[in-house]
Amino acid sequence: MVDADSTQKTKIIHVGLGGWGGDWERNAIPPVTEVERVAVVDAHEPTLRKAQAALGLPDEVCFTSLTAAAAAVPADGVVITAPMDFHVPVALEALDAGLHALVEKPFAGTVAEARTAVERAEELGLVLQVSQNYRFYPGAQKARQLIADGAVGDLSVVHVDFRRWDHDEPADGGYRHYQFPHPLIYDMAIHHFDLLRMTTGREAVSVYAKVTDPPWSRYTEEASAVLVIELDGGLVASYRGSWVSRAPQTHWDGEWTFEGADGYLTLTGRGNSGPADDEVRLGLGGAPAEPVALVTPDLWGRSAGLRQFARAVRGGPAPDVTGRSNLGSVALMEAAARSAASGRVEPVERIGGTTA
Repeated sequence: MVDADSTQKTKIIHVGLGGWGGDWERNAIPPVTEVERVAVVDAHEPTLRKAQAALGLPDEVCFTSLTAAAAAVPADGVVITAPMDFHVPVALEALDAGLHALVEKPFAGTVAEARTAVERAEELGLVLQVSQNYRFYPGAQKARQLIADGAVGDLSVVHVDFRRWDHDEPADGGYRHYQFPHPLIYDMAIHHFDLLRMTTGREAVSVYAKVTDPPWSRYTEEASAVLVIELDGGLVASYRGSWVSRAPQTHWDGEWTFEGADGYLTLTGRGNSGPADDEVRLGLGGAPAEPVALVTPDLWGRSAGLRQFARAVRGGPAPDVTGRSNLGSVALMEAAARSAASGRVEPVERIGGTTA
């Protein structure tokens, strides 16, 4: 690694150029002046060529394999936005090529799979980061600070509601979200599970998930569910999430209430307008909750995480969400999916050495 104060940019190879990968190219990567995307990779050549045309890239920086890209183009790290099943295999390929890796959420479908990449990165002394981008918004960060400072006293309960309507596409039209594995728990609730660990500073102990899909849902697996999550110290969180809700729509963070001995705290954010949509309110001693001032960062979401990755690669501080620290979120996600299938309370695997 070079010195963290160097002005040289961190060179990245971007793997996975589908819908979300294309959004990374348009919105997440360009604001980060500390990185230079030097090559793109997609194993599906039509997707690669479509992205190449859209981005105006020459043939010499477009590849159908990471191995070929790493051999042809000098790079420091890899950003992986391929589908979840490819996250760990591509991360291992990157690490074995001597490249640092930033992986989209969810890191993996199981703790066991995620751990293979974590241990390989640690063995090689390389950065492995997970893009849990909801952490990098001012509302979530302020809520974590206030709770850690004891603003509402000892927490007694947490409530989370997420409501979106994503059900307009025809059932036979090839809409991929309908076939996504665990579209609520893996695709969306993983964000909220990670925020729950972040804001409370506690790890999950057990989870009960009850799927509540209506008979007309076009989703193959759960699009809506109600969960009860027990955290360290006996703290309980309730979670209601749905992709098929006609009720007033929440922001992507959902709507949070943290109740404590001295008051309560509400949080919402991650709206379509960026940090401007974030809101935290604090109510003490039974008084109505009042807005709390938030600081708008210069970068947020995926871009803020990517900047952390670039700086860590160049010898700076470790990112907030390392592969190892993210294992607790994967463990809760895995247990929730297991509970949705079994209909029972499921224990959450305890991960030694992780932090929220």
